This record gives sequence, structure tokens and C-alpha cells, in this order.
Amino acid sequence: MSDSLDINAMIQRFQDRARAVKKRNLPPVGGDERAAFLKQAQLDFQDFAIIGDATATLEDGVLVLRVDLNPASS
Repeated sequence: MSDSLDINAMIQRFQDRARAVKKRNLPPVGGDERAAFLKQAQLDFQDFAIIGDATATLEDGVLVLRVDLNPASS
């Protein structure tokens, strides 16, 4: 598996997915369904963006994703 895994391409796919979530059209729903859709879109974006920002390495056959969750310095 590690021979065929392109880590950079995987990270790029997560970055692409995060952008795609931001471009999602809101379906014609209202009320609780709308709130649930928006909540799921936010969670999808968050998850994809976190992985998309990760630094990935392959260490002894283990995929290691390193994510800095510290606030950005100003």
C-alpha cells in the first residue's frame, strides 16, 4: 500500500474537498433541515480543512498526519 500511496495527492484531495464544501449550494430546505445541512457543511469543511493543512509523513509503514492547532501568531 505505501508504494502506491501519494501522500501529497491525498492532502491535495482534502484541500479540494474543503473548497468544494464552501461552494456547496444550499438546497431548498428550511427550518430544522436547513440548520442540520449548515451544521454538517461546517463540520465537513472543518474536517477536510484540518487534514488538508496537515503535514503528512510515512514512518515505518504508518501514515502520520501532524496538525498544528496552535493559534496563528500575529
